[in-house]
Amino acid sequence: MVSAIITAAGKNKRMSDDQKARGLDIKHKLLLDIHGKPVIIKTLENVKNTGVEELIIVLGYLSDEIKRVLSDYLDLKIKIIVNPDLNIELSDTLLNGVKNVKSGLCLCTAADQPTVSADTLNNLINAHNSEKNMVTILARGKSGYLDSTKGLGMPFVCHSKLLKKYLPGKEDNLNPILNNMLEDGVIYYGVNPHNSLEKMNINRWDDYITVLKETE
Repeated sequence: MVSAIITAAGKNKRMSDDQKARGLDIKHKLLLDIHGKPVIIKTLENVKNTGVEELIIVLGYLSDEIKRVLSDYLDLKIKIIVNPDLNIELSDTLLNGVKNVKSGLCLCTAADQPTVSADTLNNLINAHNSEKNMVTILARGKSGYLDSTKGLGMPFVCHSKLLKKYLPGKEDNLNPILNNMLEDGVIYYGVNPHNSLEKMNINRWDDYITVLKETE
């Protein structure tokens, strides 16, 4: 059983600050257009193309607007949940997703990662041996077995039980939690991206422009 969780609950602060500074209309980064489709739809399609058995999208800020965009792309294996509180950290958003998936491997990715291909996501899944004490993660430097989580985040694959053990009560960003897991003996295996663009999150306006240009 492989489930997927897409976190899409951020407040969009860095993008909205950049848009204000440039005199642009404020638009959520997940709703920005990439060659005919919003960022979040590009990410959703890549995740769906891995063949995962269920997919949870966790929303927060501007959830109603994002729901409207998602409505034409939903099917029986996709479920949308909304954080009850907008002012929570990524760890709680991810935990809300984990609570809604069946026990088994979880592919965890951020909605602002539309450049991570289905092939790379499948490589993360296939590199995992279903060991409950293992994380396969997109490498941002060294690949193979890792002795550091510095600079690492989503996407990654691990067992849902591991996330249920380490996420509760943390109220933090992801990297410190990944490091805590490593210190406790969790095995990390870095999978190389196909290209440098797959390592990008769209957080700032310049990130968005780079993705637009590089994916023409």
